[in-house]
Amino acid sequence: MVLLIVVLAACGGDRHMIAIGPAPAKMTRGTLVGPLCTGDHCKCREIAAAGDGGAGVPEDGTKRFEIRMTSANELWATVHDTVMYKSPEHAEECFYVDLGSGETAVELRASKPEGVSAKWVVHELGTKTKSWYDTFSIACGSPGVCSFEELDALKADQVHAKRDPCGSVKVKGIEWDTGKAPDQLHPSELLVRLSLDVYKFEPSKPHGEDCTKKAAKTAAPEEPAPAP
Repeated sequence: MVLLIVVLAACGGDRHMIAIGPAPAKMTRGTLVGPLCTGDHCKCREIAAAGDGGAGVPEDGTKRFEIRMTSANELWATVHDTVMYKSPEHAEECFYVDLGSGETAVELRASKPEGVSAKWVVHELGTKTKSWYDTFSIACGSPGVCSFEELDALKADQVHAKRDPCGSVKVKGIEWDTGKAPDQLHPSELLVRLSLDVYKFEPSKPHGEDCTKKAAKTAAPEEPAPAP
C-alpha cells in the first residue's frame, strides 16, 4: 500500500510528501498498571474523584501516567514499548503506565479514510501529592473532523507543549505527520511524535497551585530626606 503523506513539522516548514506506513495492529500489548487495569483493558478514573481516582501509585520509584483517548474512530498511543488501542466502539478509553526518569518516546496515531477525529490527553500522577498534572494534550476535530487548517493552528500554538509548572515532566520534539483524505481537506492519517522527559524529583504541590519560580522582590532604597 502506498500512502501519500503530508508533514506538519512542529518547528515549521512547508508541507512535503513522506510515507508513514500503515496503522498499528488493532490490539493493546505491553504492560498496563494499577487497580483500574485488567489484562489489556483499563477503566477510566473518575476525574472529579479526589486523590489518585483509584489508579493507585507505584512503589518502585517510577511515576504513573494516564493516557486518555477520545474519538468516534480508532486511536492508538505507543509509550515506549507499550501499544494502547482505542476501538471505535468506545468513545473514550484510558490506559495507565509507569515510567522511570529520563526521556520516553511517544507516538499517537489516528486512522480513518474519510478524515480523522482525535483527542489525546496525558496526565502524570504525583506519587506524594496524589494530584494529576496536565502533561500533554492535543485535539483535532474532536468533535467533528480534523482539518489541515486546524492542524496548522496547532502547529503555531505551542501552549499545549508547555509543562505543567507543578508536575515533573517536560514535553519535547513534537511533530505531526498526516495523510490526505479524498477531499484533500482533512487528514486520513494522523501521527504525532513527541518525547516525555521525566525528571527525578517528586512534585511537592498539587496541580493548580502557584508553582512558578518568582524572583525575590527587593525594595527600592528610600530617597534621603531633604536637608532642613
